[in-house]
Amino acid sequence: MDVPNDNLPAKTSPAVLALRDIAFGSAAGMISKVFEHPFDLTKVRLQSQVLDASARFSGPLDCLQQTWRKEGIRGLYRGLPAPIVGAMAENASLFLSYREFQNLIRAYIHPLPSSEALPIKYLCLAAAGAGSITSCLLTPIELVKCKMQVQMLSLKPGQKLPGPLTVLSTVVRETGFRGLWLGHTGTFIRETGGTAAWFGTKEFVAKLFLRNGEPGRRLTPWESAASGACAGAAFNIALFPADTVKSAVQTTSELRPELTGKISFLSTARDMWRAQGIRGLYAGCGVTIARSIPSSAIIFVVYDELSRYFST
Repeated sequence: MDVPNDNLPAKTSPAVLALRDIAFGSAAGMISKVFEHPFDLTKVRLQSQVLDASARFSGPLDCLQQTWRKEGIRGLYRGLPAPIVGAMAENASLFLSYREFQNLIRAYIHPLPSSEALPIKYLCLAAAGAGSITSCLLTPIELVKCKMQVQMLSLKPGQKLPGPLTVLSTVVRETGFRGLWLGHTGTFIRETGGTAAWFGTKEFVAKLFLRNGEPGRRLTPWESAASGACAGAAFNIALFPADTVKSAVQTTSELRPELTGKISFLSTARDMWRAQGIRGLYAGCGVTIARSIPSSAIIFVVYDELSRYFST
């Protein structure tokens, strides 16, 4: 999103702006997720083995190689439908909520016309609010995704892998609808702080690009990509351990069934710290940052270019 809160014509109605945020965010999320899914699968599998004494993978490259050798291309994209839906919902919610929280800040905290950008601290506040709302939508989708991504690791001979709807119905049957929000504490922490870092970094870098330009100039595609890439790295560096703990909590029933229903976010974090220290809490961080940089660049290029095209 370009630095002024709203570069669209003043006559554009709030309803149209909201629909555009939803449509553009959904498109950006879907495209980026297809690119990044094999790396996300690697991250989840590495995170899920932190408390496993007989770790299957020595690192991200080993995980990718073993997955390719044993499961092929279908294995690398195991569980893709759930994150595709999740990415569309996540980015639509993020961009829409981000705009609305900015509007609230302009109305009640820091009055400014929509043609002027809010200070970075208020943009980060708006982004944190957007992340907190999005986390509620994202937790059930990530629960299904994470369970599907590790199912192959505990598969018994002759056992058939269940699909996303089967996984979803199993969770509801065994734990009720409340069980769909297993691991929400980690998702909430990651999305609230991470989204503040994501949008805040993007807006900060974008301002640097636009600082000496002509008034009203918009980001070029490469500038959107560069600022988005920085944002992607910032998101994951900010609160990655929360995501690691969340993944471990959500995959307990697949890899450590004896602990199902007996663990919490804090107890899992404590166990992971005792098992491998800071290294365990950052399991899969390298591959996550490596994929989040181009993925985030894709998201902002798609969103900014669609906004540019439909505002002219």
